[in-house]
Amino acid sequence: MASTSPAHIWAMRITFPALALLIIFFHLLPLDTVPRRWAPPDVLVALALAWSLRRPDYVPTVILALTLLLADLMFQRPPGLLALLILLGCEYLKPRALTHRDTGFAAEWFSVIVVLTCITIVKQLILALLGVEQAPLGLILIQMLLTIAAYPLVVLVSQSVFGVRRPTPSEAETLGARL
Repeated sequence: MASTSPAHIWAMRITFPALALLIIFFHLLPLDTVPRRWAPPDVLVALALAWSLRRPDYVPTVILALTLLLADLMFQRPPGLLALLILLGCEYLKPRALTHRDTGFAAEWFSVIVVLTCITIVKQLILALLGVEQAPLGLILIQMLLTIAAYPLVVLVSQSVFGVRRPTPSEAETLGARL
């Protein structure tokens, strides 16, 4: 089956929310009842950014928005805030998928670092302006740094297990017409 066939694209569009639900499920499991001194990486954010940057046709805006909003509701975060910021970050990265096709992984990773840093800063500023109680800054920074560190692993798993690779030159032409 060709990787650009409509059936394959729709299969991947179903795979992304299914993976997100699996991540949410394991995140909500009460495996450890003692509070941690560190925050784990946000694998869902790394997955959304990786798929948006590598294959934007696999994560359309509506599927991405609904999946991220569900995560906000399930994790009892302010509904829509982080979902909107991640969605804006993913939409910022989607047109850059074609330019990163010719660059190395370091340039891709740097783009993700910039987007993740902006998401974290804007989220903290909005929550502070609205007077919403926040986690300690140290935990937030640890989670951001661990998410940045986990990004290469998320890309590796996405590429080797799910086949989410950068588009080939012929796929890039058809993808460019759709973006």
